[in-house]
Formats: sequence, structure tokens, C-alpha cells
Amino acid sequence: MKTKFPCGEELPSSLELLISTAGGLMTAQRGAVEPEVLGVTEKQEDAPNPKTRRKAYRWCKEFLPGAWRVLEEERFHISVIRGGLSNMLYLCSLPEDEKSLSNEPRSVLLRLYGAILQMSCNKGENQETQRQNFFQGAEAMVMESVMFAILAERSLGPKLYGIFPQGRLEEFIPSRKLETSELSLPDLSAEIAEKMARFHGMNMPFNKEPKWLFGTMEKYLQQVLKIKFTRESHTRKLNKILAYDLSKEMRSLRCLLEATSSPVVFCHNDCQEGNILLLDGRENSEKQKLMLIDFEYSSYNYRGFDIGNHFCEWMYDYTFEKFPFFKATFSKYPTRRQQIHFVNSYLTEFLPGFENISNEEQSKLENELLIEINRFALASHFFWGLWSIVQAKISSIEFGYMPMAVPKILEIGKKLAAWCYLREPWTSVSQRRAMATQSLR
Repeated sequence: MKTKFPCGEELPSSLELLISTAGGLMTAQRGAVEPEVLGVTEKQEDAPNPKTRRKAYRWCKEFLPGAWRVLEEERFHISVIRGGLSNMLYLCSLPEDEKSLSNEPRSVLLRLYGAILQMSCNKGENQETQRQNFFQGAEAMVMESVMFAILAERSLGPKLYGIFPQGRLEEFIPSRKLETSELSLPDLSAEIAEKMARFHGMNMPFNKEPKWLFGTMEKYLQQVLKIKFTRESHTRKLNKILAYDLSKEMRSLRCLLEATSSPVVFCHNDCQEGNILLLDGRENSEKQKLMLIDFEYSSYNYRGFDIGNHFCEWMYDYTFEKFPFFKATFSKYPTRRQQIHFVNSYLTEFLPGFENISNEEQSKLENELLIEINRFALASHFFWGLWSIVQAKISSIEFGYMPMAVPKILEIGKKLAAWCYLREPWTSVSQRRAMATQSLR
């Protein structure tokens, strides 16, 4: 749908915006953007630096209709929302006394891309490896932009107002992110399940082969095997992890999951509380009070991973104020009753006519999905465990990546499986696989 500007211009749709800037997205990645413009050098303050402010004003004036077109620069309001290595977020607003000329948004979210995540963790990579790393990062940015535009068109994500090589202008949604403890609230859990089912039902113009999970883990694993830490505590933790044969563990995990029936669907892949918004003014609504955001990990993947990964996030609180800046409470993993509540809501949305089949058939489908989910939850631990080790090497964000990695890879997976289905902890890869296969049938 298009919106008329007061002067007769039309606001392009999200997909038209993306197509019109596709060339810029592809060509502007290689050194064309100055770091300070991207916000990489911004500090966590209320105001951006003058250069970023000027750029933000010009983007808003160029892409937004109505009062934005005639707004004087000195009356332009902008403040920092959040900063990091991956991107910077700003709130851009019209002053209160500026009259609206149409139905233009009064405030928008400006997202400026930061450093492209390089897969390289060590210096001295050859030119071909650096070239591959660059194109992997550029490809990921383009894919994420396409994804965002399509989800905006389908009202499954924030609206897209403008897109350019350095970032984009998004709908500012008055809301707050969920807290970890809220994931277990029955009404919120049911709506998350329904939102995920809708996500999984989408047909997206991407490669539909489930290459993302093990392809990404393999890249992370190769980096982990090459990493050399200078910090002694990191080295000790890494050596503890490498005492296990991670390649063999991955092969065993892959063998188990390939024997597990799980539909390949379009997955969010990072459905944790920080990526779920509770919309202002809808807190007491029965439904439609949540919105999923942040789609940078989204891809075609196994359904079991997306739900299993979400269940794992019930255990992690990332608001802990002291090192390691997270708190893991393993007993918070959803109980069988909570899991059934989730999957019942999920299947009601995902499978037409689910409500009309017999209780016995419903129970059968629910139990099959529980097996699928809890097997793939093991992949979630292994995936983010490897990711955490890579982040410990390349990220400057103050966070306990290594304290998170060690239990994820060595302990949590076996405890999780024991809680859900196994009566005894795993003692070896072969016993682990045999016990899991037998107990989960």
C-alpha cells in the first residue's frame, strides 16, 4: 500500500525501497562508509556526534514525508538508544510544536550498520580468506535487509521507511522488551508460539535447503580450533573445552538430528526475550500484544531448532549487572506441562484443523513435537557455545562469553536431556547417542 504525500508524492512500499537501493547496498560495503558515520565510534550517550546527526537529518528529510520535508536542521531531534559493534540505534523525532502535514510518523528508528562480523579470528589471514570473509558479511547484510522488507510488507515486523547503504529508517514502536521471567507466563507463551507458527508458515525467496545450522556451526568450529587467546583465564577454559573431541561431538549430534523428523521452515533462530516486544497500550489485551524483531539470524532451518532454542532461552537472564553479565538458572527450562502448553498453541496455529482432531491424535502430535524440540535444543547449546568462543576472541563488548561457552558445550546439554527424557547423565558420546535414541523414541 502507498501513502500520498501532501505534495502528491508517494511513499514507496518496503520492497520498492529495497529494490531502489539494491545497487547501493551491494557496492557501498567495501570501505565506502566512514566508521564515525556508522556510529562505530559513538559512545553510549544521549546525543550522537555532529557528523552522525547531520547524516541522520538528511536521511529523514529525504525518505520521510510531510513535516520532515520542511523541518529545519536545528529543530531536528535525535538521541542514542543503544550502541554496539553490530549497529547503532537512534530515535529521530519531530519537535512537539511541529505540526503534522499528513500521516507521517512523528518518530522513527534509525539503524546504522556497524562493523561487518568477520569470521576471521586471527591476524595473518591470506587475501583470499579476507575476500571470502568480506563477501560473507556483505551477503548477510543484504539478506537481512530483504528479510526485513518482506516482513514489514506482511505486517510481521516494524514498517520500513527508508533504506540506504549505511543503514535504514524503521518504524519506532513504543514498547519494551520482555524479561526472561515473562517467557513462562501462559498468555505470553501462547502468543509467542502463535507468532512463531506464523513465521514458520511463510514462503520466503531464499535458499530452502537447511544449510544454516550445521554450515554455520562448522565455520564456528574451524575458527575455535584455530583460536589463540592471550588472556590466561580464556586459555584455560578453551583448553577444557578442546579436551573433548568437538568434531566428533558435532558428528554425533548431526547423526542424531538427521534421524529426527523436523520440517524445514523459515525460522527466526534467535527468539529470546530481547527480540520480543511487548507493545505499549496492549499489555492487557488478550492477543496481539507482542512483536518479534531482529531477524539477522533468520533462515530456512529445522523447526525443532527454533522452538528448542527458545526453550533454552527461558534459563538465561542477560540483565545481570555484574560479570559475567548473565545468570543461568537451569531449573527454569520449561517443564513438560509448560512445553505442552506451548506446542498446543503452536500446532493450533500451524496445522489447520488441529483443534478438530481427537484428543488422542492431538496428544500423539504433541509428543512427537516434544521429542523433536528437545533433541534440537542440544544443537542450540552447541551452536551458541561455539558462537560464544568466537565472540570472546573478536568482540569488545563487556560480557562473559567464555563463562557462557564452557557449560553450554560441556554440561548443559547433558543436563537438559536428563531433565527432559533421560534418567541418567551421559557418560560418553556413544552412550549418549544410544541412550538419547532409545529414550526419545
